[in-house]
Amino acid sequence: MAAYEGPQTTGDDPKMQYLVSVIDDKSNPGSTDRQPAISAFNERLIAEGYWVFAGGLADTDAATVIDNRGEQAVFSDGPFVETKEYLAGVWVWEAPDLDVALKLATEASKICDRKIEVRPFQ
Repeated sequence: MAAYEGPQTTGDDPKMQYLVSVIDDKSNPGSTDRQPAISAFNERLIAEGYWVFAGGLADTDAATVIDNRGEQAVFSDGPFVETKEYLAGVWVWEAPDLDVALKLATEASKICDRKIEVRPFQ
């Protein structure tokens, strides 16, 4: 895939970028057989010009938290907070407006069988 070249524009209408977070739940995880449907959805995002980036994340047990606000950096294993919900993956999309991003996110939630959070970049 080609390197990302920044927001694309059509005329005077720049597209907005959105962080689309996939939220899973340890007590009620989404289906594990969703990869073919997710791959097809990703191909559609690419074909329709919404795709910027996507990636799944390793389990929270693989996380390392670094806090270098004091005199010395502190490294901690595991997630920053203990919670049943966690960030399982992300997309970055470009869309003309929030309504389009929310419509796509509604589809994404059904396709990947997980909650989705949409946040615009500033």
